Amino acid sequence: MMASDDDAAFRDESGTGNGNSILPGIRSKGKYERIDAELANDRPTRGSDSKRYVFVCAIFASLNSVLLGYDVGVMSGCILFIQKDLHITEVQQEVLVGCLSIISLVGSLVAGRTSDAIGRKWTICLAAIIFQTGAAIMAFAPSFRVLIIGRLLAGVGIGCGVMVAPVYIAEISPTVSRGSFTSFPEIFINLGILLGYISNYSFSGLSEHISWRIMLGIGIVPSVFIGFALFVIPESPRWLVMQKKVEEARSVLMRISESEEEVECRLAEIVEAAGGVKGEKCEEKAVWLEFLRPSPALRRMLITGFGIQCFQQISGIDATVYYSPTIFRDAGISSDSKLLAATVAVGFTKTTFILVAILLIDRVGRKPLLYVSTVGMTVSLFCLGLALSLLGHQLVSPRVGIFVVILAVCGNVAFFSVGLGPICWVMSSEIFPLRLRAQAAALGTVGNRVSSGVVAMSFLSMCRAISVAGTFFIFSAISAISVVFMYLYVPETKGKSLEQIEMLFDSGREWQRVEVELGDMEVLVQKE
Repeated sequence: MMASDDDAAFRDESGTGNGNSILPGIRSKGKYERIDAELANDRPTRGSDSKRYVFVCAIFASLNSVLLGYDVGVMSGCILFIQKDLHITEVQQEVLVGCLSIISLVGSLVAGRTSDAIGRKWTICLAAIIFQTGAAIMAFAPSFRVLIIGRLLAGVGIGCGVMVAPVYIAEISPTVSRGSFTSFPEIFINLGILLGYISNYSFSGLSEHISWRIMLGIGIVPSVFIGFALFVIPESPRWLVMQKKVEEARSVLMRISESEEEVECRLAEIVEAAGGVKGEKCEEKAVWLEFLRPSPALRRMLITGFGIQCFQQISGIDATVYYSPTIFRDAGISSDSKLLAATVAVGFTKTTFILVAILLIDRVGRKPLLYVSTVGMTVSLFCLGLALSLLGHQLVSPRVGIFVVILAVCGNVAFFSVGLGPICWVMSSEIFPLRLRAQAAALGTVGNRVSSGVVAMSFLSMCRAISVAGTFFIFSAISAISVVFMYLYVPETKGKSLEQIEMLFDSGREWQRVEVELGDMEVLVQKE
């Protein structure tokens, strides 16, 4: 009853109850700004405490992403030693590398349902347990068959974690810093990749039989810390509302909001978005039926979410990361230690530039960073293909060619980390309505993992068929197409609440006009 009264009071105060709203359903941002203005001098302590708490929660929720990054990074070096130890064929190498991405779609689909059933928090825990089991099997695998079994289990765990972390973080983060916090999983993916590269380099001096087992076994360590997260992070308040636990949701919001008034405003929005909570069940509708017969607004959301997830992978980032030793070897670097040292440089570059994205995503906005990212990737991939082609025809000196190749690979991962890498997960976690968010994000993650698997499992075959240079020319063309996609189908979501973002898609192709009207409303509120 309390939630209903709060909701009614919220509607009356915002003017939507009597039809006075300029844009129905888009009202909370102005109110939050008034709250910010009124309480600017009163809440430094509580405000900083709540931000620190959300910051810690985002870090713990992102730990599963370290596992994905570590696997991607470490496998690029492991494959060199596995091939020598187990004597696997080129096709088996592709299957070993790519099967994790393909099977992780199962984990993502399961996580969509599981996170709605048992909660976001416990799904994060489940993902870690599944990955630990798979990593242990891989570390002790006596044969290629057992190694694949462990990798499939690890893939399911990674799929669960990659899907649920951005959703959870988006649902607990304040609007003004949601982009930065939701980018944390991408930071940890990059950190994991870097740790994988360092692990490759550190243990490359051991015997072929032992080195790759230690490299893979170390992947268990990050997931152990996730157990500590269960004592720190709360459940998502939006999930609690869907489960009719409004008071528990209010309690969580008290810890992650800067004032009691903001708590009531956010809670009222969540209750309204969930369809109302008045003692009976929230409106139930077959989610997958909605996906099969989507409304125009939902269709636009699915195109945006699924499209950006697929473009993130089919532009070739996993090929660059997984097979960086292969690329550098094709450029003329023959020593294993030098190959792995060059990949460490790639890892440092990728991790460093994700920090740039974190600083800019809530200041500059999503779309400008996406434009910089996709255009930069297109140029870098083209230069990489050109340098490899010139080296292959001996039209450039080896030293210059190798330098350009390393620079182009580092440029590609740098531009990826500035925009497409983190913003892909940010957008997928914030554009869908509450009742569909978990499973829609899972569907997008499936597209991401399938695309990643297809690229990883076909890269060596494509290189053999059309050369490494030709393969990267194709990736460059795909990246160029992604620039057009970002312009046509991706709206700007900076500074908008999750509930406001729905209105952008309700308005269809006129979201630019709606954003202008929202900006006008903000100016009016500030003048008040």
